[in-house]
Parts: sequence; C-alpha cells; structure tokens
Amino acid sequence: MIPHATRTRGLVAASVKNRRTQTFKAFYATIRGLRHPTVDNEDGPVSENDFFLSILRANPSLRDTRSYLASFGPRPPPQAPSTSSTTLPSPSSIVQAPQRTIHVSELAKASPILASILNPVIRRTALVKVQGPFTDVQLDSIARGLVYLEKLGLVSVIVVENDELHRGEQDERTSIIEETMRVVTSLEKHGARARPVVGAIVRLGPKPGTDEIVAVNRIFPPESHTTYSDLIPIRSALRAGEIPVISPFALDSFCRSIRIDANDVISGLARGMVEAAAEDHSKRGELDDTPENVDLTPLRLMIINREGGVPSYARNGYPHLLINLESEYPHIHETFHPSWHHSHPTALSNLSLARTCLAYMPPTSSAVMVSHRSPSSLIANLITNKPAVSSSLPHALLQGNSKLTPSTPTLLRRGLPIQVIRNCADIDRKKMNRLLEDSFRRTLDQDAFYSRLEQTLDYVILAGDYAGAAIVTKEECPGLDTPITYLDKFAVLPSHQGDGTVDFLWVALHDESYGLGLPFSANPNGGKGGKGEGRDLVWRSRADNPVNKWYFERSTGHLRMGSWVLFWCDAEKRLEIERGRRGSSGLSHIEDWEDGRLAKWADVIFKIPTTWKK
Repeated sequence: MIPHATRTRGLVAASVKNRRTQTFKAFYATIRGLRHPTVDNEDGPVSENDFFLSILRANPSLRDTRSYLASFGPRPPPQAPSTSSTTLPSPSSIVQAPQRTIHVSELAKASPILASILNPVIRRTALVKVQGPFTDVQLDSIARGLVYLEKLGLVSVIVVENDELHRGEQDERTSIIEETMRVVTSLEKHGARARPVVGAIVRLGPKPGTDEIVAVNRIFPPESHTTYSDLIPIRSALRAGEIPVISPFALDSFCRSIRIDANDVISGLARGMVEAAAEDHSKRGELDDTPENVDLTPLRLMIINREGGVPSYARNGYPHLLINLESEYPHIHETFHPSWHHSHPTALSNLSLARTCLAYMPPTSSAVMVSHRSPSSLIANLITNKPAVSSSLPHALLQGNSKLTPSTPTLLRRGLPIQVIRNCADIDRKKMNRLLEDSFRRTLDQDAFYSRLEQTLDYVILAGDYAGAAIVTKEECPGLDTPITYLDKFAVLPSHQGDGTVDFLWVALHDESYGLGLPFSANPNGGKGGKGEGRDLVWRSRADNPVNKWYFERSTGHLRMGSWVLFWCDAEKRLEIERGRRGSSGLSHIEDWEDGRLAKWADVIFKIPTTWKK
C-alpha cells in the first residue's frame, strides 16, 4: 500500500533531521567514499587446494549453479527415485590429491554449491587459443587452469600459436610442432592426458556447396572450413579422454599442409564442430551420459595470451569487463587508442575472432580473453559465465576495485542490439506486455499503464526484440525546476536473465540518464551518444524485492519508507564538478542541492499508481 502524502512528508522530514544528528546511516547509504572492496589476490601462491578454492572464490549464485548443472550436471535417471536419501559422491573420488591441511570433503561439506558442482558431469568442449610464446612457468600456469576445467567437465580443444614465429621462417614447421609438444608435456605434468594433432584439421577456402560468400549480420564466414571426417582426430582424442592440442596447419587447394593463422583454424573449427554436433544429434538424438560421448558444440571460446583483455577508453586502458559484440564492436574499433596497437597488438584481431566464432556457437556461449596470469579466472568464467566485476557497477566503484587490473579478463557475448524509443506510438504493445508480465509474473493493467505512458514517457531503452526494457518517465514535481527522471519499469525476460542482458541494459540506462555528459558514456546505445547534461535517476522498489541487493550496489543512495525503498543515482557529471570545486575537502554528507529533495521525490514517487491488476 502506498503511504499517504502527509505521512510521507513527515517521515522524510524526521529522517533528514536524524541524518543531521549523525544517525543517518541507519537508513541512508551512499557509495561515495564508503565502499572499499576487499583485496583478492588472483596471482598468489598455488596450494594443493587451489582447484577447490578457485571454485569457492568464484562465489557462484544459485542461478549460476543451476545454469552450470544444466549443461554439465548428470541427467535424472529414468527409474523411480529411491526412498532412501541420496548421498552426494565424495569430491575426492573425482580428484585425487595428497593429504592436505584443508580436506576436500570438508570443503564440500561446508559448501553445498561446491559439492553439487563437483558431481559427475557431462563433458562439453571449449575452443582454446594458447597464444604464446610463453615461458615454462607461464605455460605451467595455463595448463593448470585447463586441467581444472577438464575436472569440471569442460574439455579443451587447443590450438597453439606463437606470435614471434613469423610465417615463412626457416624451420617454421618444426618450431610449431615443438611448441605443440610443450603444451602437451605441460598438460600431462598436471595429470591430464593430451594428444598432439600435428596434421591439418581445416581446409583453406569456402566450404563446398557455398556458391558465394554472404555476410550474415555483417559477419563474413571463416576463411577455412572442415568436413565431418576432418574432425576424426579430435573426436578420437576426446573419446579416449585426451585433450587434443592442434598445430595451426591447413590443407591448401593442392592438398599441401601449410601453416596459417591460428584464428583461421579456430574460426573454421567453431563452425565445423557446431555443424558436426548437429549432425550427431540428428543421427542418434540426445547424448547418453557415458564417458565416451562428448558434445562437440563448443560452449566457450578462450583466448589465453600475454596481453589480457581488450583495453577500454572508459577505464584508462584497463580491459573491458563485458562486451556486447552486437552493439559495441564498431565503437571499440573507433575508440581504440593508437598506443594500444603496440601494447595490445592482437586485441582487435582476437575481438574479430570472438565475433566470428560466437556467430556459430549457441546463444548462451561466451568468449573470454584472459592473461596467463589469471588461470583461476577460467573456472569462474565456466561456473558463473560472468565477468570478474559487473560492468554495470558505478564508475567510481569500479575505479577503486582491486579486481580491476591490467590482467582482468574480458568477457565477450554475441549480445543484443540496443535502441532508444522516445514515442509511445513506437512501442510494440504486444511484445512489451509479454516482457513485463513474464518478468514480473503479474498481470498488467494495460489501459492504465499505456494511458500514463502517453502523458509521461521520456524514453524506452530496448535490448534486442523486447528481450529487456528500461522504461523512463518524466514526473512533474512542485518545487523542482525540472521533472523527476523516474525509472518506471526495468524488466528482462527470464530466458535472458544471466546472459549479460541485464548489464547491457543498465549500462545503456546509465549512459542515457545519470551518466550523460561524461566521456565514458559516449557508447553506441542508440541514444544521445553521451552528449547532454546528466539527470538524477529515481525509482522505487518494494522492501521485500529480491532484486534490491542488485539495486543497492548500483544506486548512489536509498531511503527506506515502510514497505517501500526509494533508490536514486546522482548525476555523475555534477558530482565530478562538485568534487573539483571542493578539491581535497571532498563532498559533505548533505550538499545544499540535496537538502529537501528526498521529501519532494517521495511525495511524487509514492503517489504513482500501480499498473498491475489486483
């Protein structure tokens, strides 16, 4: 029930008075100078328990775990369930390790999520580019990470590359084979079984039966291809429980084996493995839960190099955290600083590789560009399929986060196009209704909802074909010079929750509202392109809404009022100007322009009627 206006003003006035007597912290929080993330030493010494600690460090949520088990977990048996209680198999039966201070069984007992992740798994594949050269120590770190992934059910199909070995050099073939054998030896050192594949797996040229090269979604087909029989060495290795390690060779039109760029090998394999897996499924149906069956469809593309992720202009050259390839790909090229061509010479070519491969891989797949310094981040990516740090967190909070380093991985997704609608008549009401009702699991009062939008709509940010939407309205407020920028609805289809759409949508909302006017808000989200003056963004949420934790992390502040919570994000450009004006003294807890605004906001926001049917 929405509080009465008089009571609302009284509550707000009392709250503000209490804040002035230093008791404001009970109900008012701000990120400005109050949040100090804990230090996470990603590159610390490796212990015997590093594999299990890496899983715990990934901190998967219940949704992350369910998503992981949906791909790798055992299928339910066909027979009737037993009346006796089910006991999870001991993780130590999966991973043999010497006696240690912290026992695996203790870790599993302490964390049910860890125990479920360590259940028997269905094996899936990942395409991995090992982009050297690496020292023995660096290669050892990479191999350890890949062996960890195999224990969790993700078997790597590795393609080796050496950036310092130019094509055409003397003994080129011998050197590449030696590099392949180094990777094999390092994997076997950590207990894995690996098989070198030094014959040509892919063929140069368009795939037979393709009359002409047609760009699909502005993505051209790979310059190499495979046939079903070409994948026999890979399939044989996987069925034997071995990790195939492939040299970057291809057959040319004269059936000669020549060295080509590893990117061409990987892109050809991505398409070929997906097509071969589809053919397998059509022949025998769903895979059986037997060790010899490995789904060839690659779920991940992993690019392990010495450079790390793709540098971002918005993070002063530190890597992008999450990239929406559908909407950000051209913009990244346009904002790529000339100096990065020397510090990150292969970033753009690897970006193009990810874009090509993900066009053929399943929509839930992702690519990660990671430095050899962060092998444990591969586990976090596998289990959570999320970036190391959420890209939708406030910019000031990201700047002080110890996890954001030059070695932070970049997660890449196929993503969705982002567009901004400013006219209510342009909204596809049927699709919008489905989005809102599926997301909130409530029935929309359509007449009341659209009647209000026709009078107050500011803009709607859409992700894809109504996969997600942020609806922003302008609410007139007595005593304020400008209307309140109110986030009326923020919704994402359940099928797209967890695939990055939420972050893509919030970043676009930031760029169009409270982040407007700052250089790092000039993103291609179909809106104002970062030009304009930022505006405070305000919204409300019920106190028992499970999404509030996510809102707390992204808001500048919040105010609890009975069964509601009022959230807001201050215009960041104004905060930057105030900080610059005050210098080292910083901002006070309550600025002059903040005084009294909460009461005015609350008086308007809590009067907005519900748009849901009872």
